[in-house]
Amino acid sequence: MAKKLYYKIGEACKMLDIQPYVLRYWETEFSALRPSKSKSGQRVYSEKDIQVIGRVKELLYDEGFTIAGAKKKLEAELAESADGGDWQNERDEIRDRVTKLTADLEALL
Repeated sequence: MAKKLYYKIGEACKMLDIQPYVLRYWETEFSALRPSKSKSGQRVYSEKDIQVIGRVKELLYDEGFTIAGAKKKLEAELAESADGGDWQNERDEIRDRVTKLTADLEALL
């Protein structure tokens, strides 16, 4: 799949080999998973969101963490990452850009 600015839930799930209902559940459990929504209300995922989802999948499926354990581990990793505590701000900025670009794209169609 070609790199895009954002991905719909079906595209994200296909890339990561998970079901949409699983991803929607993870969004309720992991605060780092808060996708933007398009003007029509459809979830859209940035590349950063895809990376976080992939890490959640690794923690749960490959490393055998429970949901609670994976939450703690993911939060610790995100806090230690290169952008430190700014990951939420970066995510919000990306979400805003995606939402604006999505609206612009929908206006063109």
